[in-house]
Amino acid sequence: MRLLHATQLDVAIAGHTLCRQLELSIEPGERWCLLGRNGAGKTTLLHTLAGLRAPSGGQLTIQGQSLATLPHRQRAQRIGLLPQDHLDAFPASVLETALAGRHPWLGPWQWEGTADRRIAHAALAAVGLAGFESRSIATLSGGERRRLGIATLLTQQTPLLLLDEPVNHLDIHQQVCMLELLARQAADAERALLMVMHDLNLAARYCDKFLLLFGDGTHAQGSLEVALCAENLVRLYQHPLTRIDTAQGPVWIPT
Repeated sequence: MRLLHATQLDVAIAGHTLCRQLELSIEPGERWCLLGRNGAGKTTLLHTLAGLRAPSGGQLTIQGQSLATLPHRQRAQRIGLLPQDHLDAFPASVLETALAGRHPWLGPWQWEGTADRRIAHAALAAVGLAGFESRSIATLSGGERRRLGIATLLTQQTPLLLLDEPVNHLDIHQQVCMLELLARQAADAERALLMVMHDLNLAARYCDKFLLLFGDGTHAQGSLEVALCAENLVRLYQHPLTRIDTAQGPVWIPT
């Protein structure tokens, strides 16, 4: 069954159309990347697909049900969102923050149980934060806080993960580690990923489907060889790029 399906989707903000008549189907196991220049509407589209804002037109379904009519708790059981930035309004420990991912699965006034804590501990270990459980989030570096955000998302255990710049603030080693982890989640747990990324080379290495927003309402999508052709990339970034094929896959450098 398709996880997410968009039919004739229109997305606009402040009178400007960012995406027009989008047809998009995301299946279990797929790793999608959303590419575009600054201001093209990537985050706005991601929030629309997550149900945080209504589209200007068209329909969205998640596992065959209308996203617009689905109760918020059920949305949060099916779609997990990693925002671009974390705003921590209240003091909390690392474990408390990770456990927030279990809230969609808890009933009213229900506390996290042993199974919930086990899931959170496993997610923290997966992102390299084992032993940080009692630390205050205020003491974390930007990269550690980003990895905690990914751990919280994994603790939520949704079939669809929407991630806005997931490797933001991370060094090269951690970028690779987190993208490897997310790729395994798609393969092993039959989850689907849709990630906003700015690093074209990492996107090409870890994603198998691509959605390009050109900023004028038009878009393109497809596999690496179809979507990331020279014509599309020059139009997308307004800058010439040279492709070099390596043992790890293609890379592009600005020329």
